[in-house]
Amino acid sequence: MRSERIGSATVLAQIIQMVAQAQRSRAPMQRMADIVAGYFVVTVVLISLLTFVVWGLFGPQPSWVYALINAVAVLIIACPCALGLATPMSIMVATGRAATQGILFRDAAAIENLRKVNALIVDKTGTLTEGKPAFNKAIGIGEFSDGEVLRLAASLDQGSEHPLAEAIVRAAREQGVSLLAPEEFESSSGIGVRGKVDGKSLSLGNTTLMTQVGVSVEALRNEAEQLRSEGASVFYLAVDGQFAGLLAVADPIKTTTPEALKTLAESGIKVVMATGDGLTTAKSVGAKLGISEVYGEVKPQDKLNLVESLQKQGYVVAMAGDGINDAPALAKADVGIAMGTGTDVAMNSAQLTLVKGDLRGISVAREISVGTVRNMKQNLMFAFLYNALGIPIAAGAFYPLTGWLLSPLIAALAMSFSSASVITNALRMRGSK
Repeated sequence: MRSERIGSATVLAQIIQMVAQAQRSRAPMQRMADIVAGYFVVTVVLISLLTFVVWGLFGPQPSWVYALINAVAVLIIACPCALGLATPMSIMVATGRAATQGILFRDAAAIENLRKVNALIVDKTGTLTEGKPAFNKAIGIGEFSDGEVLRLAASLDQGSEHPLAEAIVRAAREQGVSLLAPEEFESSSGIGVRGKVDGKSLSLGNTTLMTQVGVSVEALRNEAEQLRSEGASVFYLAVDGQFAGLLAVADPIKTTTPEALKTLAESGIKVVMATGDGLTTAKSVGAKLGISEVYGEVKPQDKLNLVESLQKQGYVVAMAGDGINDAPALAKADVGIAMGTGTDVAMNSAQLTLVKGDLRGISVAREISVGTVRNMKQNLMFAFLYNALGIPIAAGAFYPLTGWLLSPLIAALAMSFSSASVITNALRMRGSK
C-alpha cells in the first residue's frame, strides 16, 4: 500500500482549509453592515447622552438617578452584537452546509454573488463528460500505418497529463505496443503537444496546431468529420512536417449532465459551451445536451475573451472547467467553478469547487447562495427592528403614557436574546433541503 498524499496535501486537509478560509472571509453585505454599525454606535451614544440630560432636567425625583439608569439601559440594549453576528453566522453555517453536499466555497463573496449568475460557460472534457475517455481508432495515411500512428502518438503523449492523452497511452499499452521515451516534449494548452520521439519531430493536436506547423489535413477531412459527428475528439499527427494520420478518442457524457443543464436552463441561466475540441465534435455534444451556443477549437485566451465579452453584454458570468487551460477564464469569471476531479491549478483559480465534479452541484450551490443572502437580510432586519423598538423603551419615551421604564438588567437580557435569535435563525439553514 502506498500513500500518495500526506498531511496538508490530502483532499480532506484541503477541504478543511477551504471551508475555514470561507468562514473567515467577509461578504460584501457584511461590509455594508459594518459601515452602518459605525454610524449606529455614534447615534446610540448621542441618544444615551440626550436621555441622560432630558431625564436629569425634566424627570421625576430623583431625576439624575433615573437619568443614569435610563442612559445605561439605552447603551446596553443597543449593543450591536446582533448586527455584528448577522452576516458572519449565515456565512459560517452556509459554508458548512455546502461542504456536506460536496460544494466548497472559497470565500463569502462567492456565496453572495452566485445567486446573481445568469450566464454559465462550460468546458466539455471532464466537465460535461466523464473525463475518462476511451480510445476509438487510429487512421494512418501514406507510409504510416494505423499501428505506427498509435505508437508515435502514445510515445509522445506519455509526457501529457490530459485525460485524452492518457486514453491514447492506455490503449497502446493494452494492445502491447512498445512505446519510446520522448526526447523532447512541449505542451500548448488547448491545441496539442509537440516533441521528439526516435529522432523524429512530432506534432499532435487539433487543426489549429496543424496550421501552425504548416501541415494540411484535407486528406482525412471526411473521416475526421464523420468521427466528430459521432461525438469523438479527433487529433492529427504530423511527423517531420508531414501529415501522418489521425486518432479519435470518445469521452461519454456524464449521466448527471442532462439533468443539471435542464435545471440551470429552468433557472434562467444562459449556458455556453467552449472547448478545445473540433467544432463538429462540440456541436454534436451540444446538440445532445440542448446547448445552442457552442465554440470549438478555443484556446485559453479565447475562453478568457468569451468571459469578458459576456460580461460586457451585462451578464454575471460563471465559468465551469477542470483543466489548466480553463484557469484564466475561471479567475476572470464573476464566479469560477472547478471540478474536484480536475487539476489543482483549476481549483486554485476558482471560487467554488464541486468535489464530485457533478454539475448538479451548481444548482444546489445557487440555492444555498439564495438562501444564505435571504438569511443574512432576515438577520439584519431583525437586528435593526429590535433596536428600533428597544431604544425608545429603554430611553423612557413611553413613560409619560404607560409608566414603562426598562431596568439595565432587563436590557442586558433583551440584548442577549436578540443575539441568540440571530444565531438561531442562521442555524435553521443546517436543516434546509
